[in-house]
Amino acid sequence: MTKDLCTLNEQGRDEYFMTEALKEGKKAYALGEIPIGAILVHNGEIISRHHNRRELDQDATAHAEVLVIREACDLLKRWRLTGCTLYVTIEPCPMCAGAIINSRIDRVVYGASDYKGGAVESLFNVLSHPGLNHEPQLQAGILADECAQLMKDFFKERRKSRRSTQEAEGSALEMR
Repeated sequence: MTKDLCTLNEQGRDEYFMTEALKEGKKAYALGEIPIGAILVHNGEIISRHHNRRELDQDATAHAEVLVIREACDLLKRWRLTGCTLYVTIEPCPMCAGAIINSRIDRVVYGASDYKGGAVESLFNVLSHPGLNHEPQLQAGILADECAQLMKDFFKERRKSRRSTQEAEGSALEMR
């Protein structure tokens, strides 16, 4: 862990690392992907960073969380990611929550809730289900406003773009 991070309390470290996850989300936004970013931290250092790549990779499993887990397993040469903290801008979905459980990540920190697909606390409580053999520590709401705003801006722009396309197609039909 860098000296500067050592001087921060847990809240300060969480905000620092969530800012890094937000940078990944902004990369996804620029690529036309749903702007979710994730980083994985081990021993106070970022060991993996990714953003959603479903459209680019044409892969339904190319969520930011899954990509950082895959890369970290490869880097650490193990599937158990004990000692790691996952930072993700939006509450993980059911698939990602399952990957978190299966990889034994110790702690999950997320920004904004996902009331349409969240599997941590919003729709489902996968990570704290008593029947599972692993329960990571949870911290929600870190830089929640910034994380939520990135999503809102993305979908607002997408709706605007679709309307413009539909209007252009309508004008072309009228000209025929």
